[in-house]
Amino acid sequence: MKIALLSVHSCPLGKLGGKNTGGMNVYIRELARELGRRGHLVDIYTRAHGSIHDRIIEVGPNARIIHLKAGKDEEIEKLAIYPHLADFASDLENFRKSCGLTYDLIHSHYWLSGWAGTWIQRWWGVPHITMFHTLGAIKNRIGVGLSEPKLRLDTEKDLVRECHRIIAPTDEEKRALIAHYGALPGSIRVVPCGVNLDLFRPIDKARALRHLGFNGESIILFVGRIDPLKGIDNLLRAIAYLDRKNLKLVVVGGDEESQPELKSLKALSRSLRIHDSIAFRGLVKQEMLPYFYSAADVCVIPSYYESFGLVALESLACGTPVVATKVGCVESVIQHGETGYVVPDNAPLSLADTIALVLSPSNGKPEPPQSIRTSVTRFDWSNIADATVEEYHIVLRNHSLEVC
Repeated sequence: MKIALLSVHSCPLGKLGGKNTGGMNVYIRELARELGRRGHLVDIYTRAHGSIHDRIIEVGPNARIIHLKAGKDEEIEKLAIYPHLADFASDLENFRKSCGLTYDLIHSHYWLSGWAGTWIQRWWGVPHITMFHTLGAIKNRIGVGLSEPKLRLDTEKDLVRECHRIIAPTDEEKRALIAHYGALPGSIRVVPCGVNLDLFRPIDKARALRHLGFNGESIILFVGRIDPLKGIDNLLRAIAYLDRKNLKLVVVGGDEESQPELKSLKALSRSLRIHDSIAFRGLVKQEMLPYFYSAADVCVIPSYYESFGLVALESLACGTPVVATKVGCVESVIQHGETGYVVPDNAPLSLADTIALVLSPSNGKPEPPQSIRTSVTRFDWSNIADATVEEYHIVLRNHSLEVC
């Protein structure tokens, strides 16, 4: 197959943990590489965002990223991209014609890409599959952070009606699409995200601690964007309840655009008098993350909302237990009481009690890292790519019948 993946607002090569980079970037890049290995031709279209990258970058066999014009050639706010989506779609079409390319289907990611995908689908007459990654209606219902605009909600509703298939990463998101957007159950297929088991694997704990410069402390780890929806403030408040002797919370994530949130979190840590027990490590290359997961005694996901929660898979693949709120994939990924714990909410005391349970010697000997890793091997990207290809074939067959 020849597949056009759309990721307008966020380049799959962006530094993970930034304001607009996270699980979606990993998903697109890993899926494209896996599809390419199977012989499919995959072009990922994203907006140009400065002189960091060449216009066309190979990311694997038969897979490449193509940067197109959409507003200023620099990082801009997501919503500011909307007025330039027509230019993006036109630039894509001009590129396609100039190179003599044709595609069998479009797979768009996030509502901005979905908008562009809808127009391109009409031009090409091929099926359009979309994946939202987060839903504006859910973010507004939670009420944490900035409200999502009506423009986004209306566009998501239009996409639900017009696209040929919606891929949801969890049953929870499928239910949300039906309840909040009136999606037809038959239009949605649940295909989870995957994890790179070659990269995310256990590293000897003592070696990982030395490599990162830690001195034998018990490590509580947070990995992700610095965003109010991630609930990091409640994790800091949870730390204040714990015995902090020989204890360190390591926060991985945050770029220049996240500085206001980081400043607020650092101020909170000082007001709680826990700042000596917190290490803000900023952006970390993905290749370094296995060292952080392997050095940690527990990885905590205190989020209010996750579409999936890729961090849980990465941590478990490295053999480190996870404490997480009931969001995204965690209930289907964490084996409660064995590979981690799912807490009902991110109330600081609930988080603190559960973290203490994981760290307590009286809790018994923890599951060995390899056993924890084994619990998530089914999420290898090869399995996820197989399930995605199956959906592609179904959509293409149905589209052929409609055309006939």
